[in-house]
Amino acid sequence: MMNHIVDVVIPSYKPGEKLRRCLTMLSKQTLPPEYIFIINTEKKYFDPSLTADFANVSITHIKKQDFDHGATRNLGVRKSQAEFVLLMTDDAVPKDTKLIETMVKTFETDEKIAAVYGRQLPTSESAEDERYARQFNYPAKSFVKSMADKERLQIKTYFQSNVCCMYRRAVLEALGGFPTPMIFNEDMVFCHTMLAAGYKSAYCAEAAVYHAHNYSGIQQLRRNFDLGVSQAEHPEVFSDVKAVGEGMRMVKGNAKQLLKHGRIFSVVRLFYRSGCKFLGYRLGKSYRKLPMQLVLRITTNRGYWRNRK
Repeated sequence: MMNHIVDVVIPSYKPGEKLRRCLTMLSKQTLPPEYIFIINTEKKYFDPSLTADFANVSITHIKKQDFDHGATRNLGVRKSQAEFVLLMTDDAVPKDTKLIETMVKTFETDEKIAAVYGRQLPTSESAEDERYARQFNYPAKSFVKSMADKERLQIKTYFQSNVCCMYRRAVLEALGGFPTPMIFNEDMVFCHTMLAAGYKSAYCAEAAVYHAHNYSGIQQLRRNFDLGVSQAEHPEVFSDVKAVGEGMRMVKGNAKQLLKHGRIFSVVRLFYRSGCKFLGYRLGKSYRKLPMQLVLRITTNRGYWRNRK
C-alpha cells in the first residue's frame, strides 16, 4: 500500500485560507503525496505565504487568457510521474488524514477502475438547498459504474468531479488527457471517454472533502450557461442521455425536505436559484443561436470564447 506514489494537481485562482488548510491536511495524510503541483492563474493574485510551509509544493503561474478547464489540468498532470494523480480544487479540504489512502485502496479492488472520486460534504457556509444537493450527488454509499450502467443512470453515468478525483495517470494520459478546449465539465467528458474505452469509475464515499459554495441566482445562471455550452459542444457524450429529469428530481426532493421543516422562505429561494440554473443551462445549450455579445455577458470564462474564436 505504502509503495504507491501519488501526486496532487490543484488549479487555483485567487486562493485563500482554504488552500492553506487543504495543503495542511494533505501533509498529514497516512499516504502523503510526493509532489503537489499548483497551476495558478495570475501570479499577482497569489499569496506566497499560503504555500511557504510546504516543501513539496511546486507552483506554475499562467495568464488568465491561457486558463482552460482541460488544458490547465493537463499541464499539471504532465508534471507528474506518479502512479496516481489526485485532482483537487483550491477550496476543497480533506475531511481526515486517510483521504489518499482510502482512494488508492479503491483502485486495488479492480484493475479496470481508472478514476475514483470522493464525497463532497457541506460546511457552515452552505445554504440549506446546497446541503441537500451535496447529499443527492454524493450519497453515503460507495459504488462502481461502467458503460453498462448507462440505461439505468443516464447522465449520472458520466458524473465524477475534479473537486476531488484520483486517476491512474497512465490511463489518463493514454486516453489523451482532459479534452481541450473546454469551458467546463472536463471531468464528465473524460469520464465518457474512459468508460467507452472499457474502464470503470468509482465513487468512494469514505474519501471525503469539505467543499462549499453559496452562489447567487445570477452566479448559478452563469455557471450553468457554461455547463450547457459544454454539453452542446460534446453531443457524442450528452445527446443520448437524460439530464433535465435528474435535476427536477433533486429540486422536488429538496423542496419536500425544506417544507417538512417549515422552511418556506428557503423553498422560495430554492425555486429562484433552480430557475436561474435551468435558464442558464438552456441558454448554454442554445448558445449558437445567441449573439456573441450576449454570450460574453453571460459566461464565466470570456477567455475561452476569445481563444476559441
